[in-house]
Amino acid sequence: MSEDHEHPELAGYEPGDGRPLRSPRLVLVMRVVVIVGIACLVLPGVFTTVSVAASTAQTACVAWVAYEAPEARAASARFEVFGPGGVGWECYTVGAFGGDRHVASLGLIPVSPRLSPVPVPGTNS
Repeated sequence: MSEDHEHPELAGYEPGDGRPLRSPRLVLVMRVVVIVGIACLVLPGVFTTVSVAASTAQTACVAWVAYEAPEARAASARFEVFGPGGVGWECYTVGAFGGDRHVASLGLIPVSPRLSPVPVPGTNS
């Protein structure tokens, strides 16, 4: 059996007429819809992650400042790319004598610190 007669239902078939199946405008619209759809799926997760990290960093920073510099009025957690600890959250005192002071590097994913209680001077505990 020859190759020409292997699929008789395709005899005389010419694939396409040389034109694209979809117009360039339709392709552009489909690409925009896909990009917007992916953004709508990804952005809420990114916003939630950043929000949780910011609140956790602020809570951890308040604990660090209360432990390291109790004379400070407030604490400030900031995300820094070129900070003292590299890329990540950094903790600073606000309103302490001498201005803002770096207290701790909290890292990319901040966690609550496990601080040992400070003994009160003059007690044997």
